[in-house]
Amino acid sequence: MTDLMTATTTHRAGLFPSVLLTAGSGSATALATHLTGRGYSLVDDASAADVVVITADQPVPALDKDAGLVVLLTGAASASVENLLAESGISFTAAERPASAWVLPDPESVPAIDFRTGLGDHSLPSYADITVAAPATATLSRAGTNGRPAQVTAATAVTAGGNRLFVATCDVTAEDVAAATTVLFNGITWAARPARAVEHRTGSSTGDHPSWLALKAAAEQLQALQIRDGSVPEAENHAAATALIATITTSITELAPLFPHDAAYLSALVVDFDRWVNEGLGVPDFLDSLMAFQPQLDRVDGIEHLVVFPMYTQNGSTNRFVEAVLLAVVWPEFIGELQAGDYSNKLFLPVRFIDFTAGYNTNSAVLFPESVAMREVPSFTWGAIFADREAARFQRVVKAAAETTRLALPPDAARLLDDPTLATETFVMWDLIHDRTHMHGDLPFDPFMVKQRMPFFLYSLEELRCDLTAFRESVKLEAEGIGHARLVQYAVIFDRIFRFSITGSRVRNYDGLGGQLLFAWLHQHHVLHWTDNRLHIEWDKVTEAVLALGREIDDLYWRSIDRPKTSHWLAAYELVSRTVTPNPASVWAKGPAALPLDGPPKGLTDAVLNDEFPLSMFFEALSKKMGDVITSTAGIRL
Repeated sequence: MTDLMTATTTHRAGLFPSVLLTAGSGSATALATHLTGRGYSLVDDASAADVVVITADQPVPALDKDAGLVVLLTGAASASVENLLAESGISFTAAERPASAWVLPDPESVPAIDFRTGLGDHSLPSYADITVAAPATATLSRAGTNGRPAQVTAATAVTAGGNRLFVATCDVTAEDVAAATTVLFNGITWAARPARAVEHRTGSSTGDHPSWLALKAAAEQLQALQIRDGSVPEAENHAAATALIATITTSITELAPLFPHDAAYLSALVVDFDRWVNEGLGVPDFLDSLMAFQPQLDRVDGIEHLVVFPMYTQNGSTNRFVEAVLLAVVWPEFIGELQAGDYSNKLFLPVRFIDFTAGYNTNSAVLFPESVAMREVPSFTWGAIFADREAARFQRVVKAAAETTRLALPPDAARLLDDPTLATETFVMWDLIHDRTHMHGDLPFDPFMVKQRMPFFLYSLEELRCDLTAFRESVKLEAEGIGHARLVQYAVIFDRIFRFSITGSRVRNYDGLGGQLLFAWLHQHHVLHWTDNRLHIEWDKVTEAVLALGREIDDLYWRSIDRPKTSHWLAAYELVSRTVTPNPASVWAKGPAALPLDGPPKGLTDAVLNDEFPLSMFFEALSKKMGDVITSTAGIRL
């Protein structure tokens, strides 16, 4: 136990909870191992702990403000514990130790947190019966027997001092240690205070710099003079455009000392702007400055970049206007370790917003070099993803969806939804694995990212394959003690089923279809339930179900090199349509005999309906309730 108590973690202090296991509570190594394997740190000083775990016979420790307390009711209580419980509306009496399943205490209640997460059908010896009065809340109970009502076996409260209190009647030294460990992990996670040592930086002094503000204003004024290809065609606008560009280049020069790592790029950028003016403000060409911009060479957490290009913003503006964005790299230590190991991706650049022009006040969450106006297309060496925007959208949408569907969240998932830094870094890990997967695995010979026209459900499967690979690898990395790994699994499931499924139009929405497929698969494999107008997920079973869908897609890809293209397309359609119901008007759904198989592939693609796989009744209803929330995420940042 000594080694575990002094174990260090690669995760930054405060991002995952620190836990003090006192002498009685810490006698079971399984609980300590479970905690450290999920990124939690063990401390030996209550003042350094986000949550303290004690047995009932121990005195109540002095707790910092907002720190949590977990009490194990396995015997007689000390006077201080009795007093604390009484003040919190909790009392208990000793009980025999029947082994029976733990259930939610009130079928009509809608708990916000699912303390049964991971418990499944396990039984657990109970050492006491709890009586609960306000302000405490019953969270778990033992099923009633012989006509007796169910007995409360776990409860939560917030103490008069503002500390979260979780009380349970289980013993981590008992024979059913796995179930006890699961329950206590959930209680500890709920009781722990929010992250305190890591502050999510949403701003930067650079964003308030007068030269940046001047640059931003000039760029947005210049956009009003440009047309879609980025040029300024009207001669009467040239003088105004030239003056605005002069402001932009002067501002870049003034800001350049703040970005010494980008000196060559910023110098080339001024040259490109000057040449554009001198050549008459036609279609801009910023290839030279683009090639000088190499941010992937400085993947250092917090390093900032000033990016100015005539470019479109994917999922934002299709105009190649001059856009400017201040960004900072997000590169926590554990991501560097993953990238240096089995998850190498030299092109991947996770970033967060500091400030931006109008093109990013949209749904765009990427910065790709191919979006820049240039005379020729080179080989690209980086691609940036705004993980903070992804995290912010995820948090807002999933919180609203959980409330709408009355889904009780696992405690660690709830923490993910409340902590912007944790969510951002979770998305960085997801994106790292997803992004590299596009070129890894048993792929069709002509990967989907090579520009070609084909049925949109193939893009659905490719994007979902990459997400399910991230899920699968996160299951592996969770077993290796990477704290973010379990959170990636929540993010993949929740973002896919709640946000992707109902975001965007119904015109060949391949991301939407991927979300529909995952939801329907989980429902049809009886791990996701919509019963009594409430959504419930059996988290102890969901992992295998998600992995099984991933294996289906991997097998489709593996078989692809032995099939003609048309046969591969048909097999892909069959995989999707087994789970998601096609449009009743679909030609594809009628089978090969109804399709134009004797012509070019274009005919097959044209036969796919814009809404080939319409939303189910569940998603139609959810979309109506969530529409305003989805719309509100445009331009969002943490």
